[in-house]
Amino acid sequence: MALNLISLISGTLFSIGLILSGMTNPKKVIGFLDIFGEWDYSLAFVMVGAILVNFLVFKFLKKEKPVCGNGFSLPTKSSLDWKLITGSALFGIGWGIVGICPGPGIVNLTSLSSEFIIFVGSMMAGMFIFKLSGIK
Repeated sequence: MALNLISLISGTLFSIGLILSGMTNPKKVIGFLDIFGEWDYSLAFVMVGAILVNFLVFKFLKKEKPVCGNGFSLPTKSSLDWKLITGSALFGIGWGIVGICPGPGIVNLTSLSSEFIIFVGSMMAGMFIFKLSGIK
């Protein structure tokens, strides 16, 4: 029960951060990605802030045990392969076209907008198809 409560609080806090930073607004995200047009650099501050926090936290992460778990699930693979490059490219292209990524897409479901329902449904269908493909 405590783990579920902490997960709910963490997810809510993350959602609020996405909303306050403007990451849930596709026009703002596309404006940030349009570096040769009317570039909106404000999301760069969000990215730099996130990078700094992660840089500091990851320095201490391996030394501590999580409050609600047995250990952290950190990637062990350090090499690049076609799956990582292809997945990254598809994610980036999708983000650039739609202006939304999975986290903000899920937050935007609360608007009940067909655009976000289709986005999240397509994302879930893609994950299901990937699971069926057997690629590891």
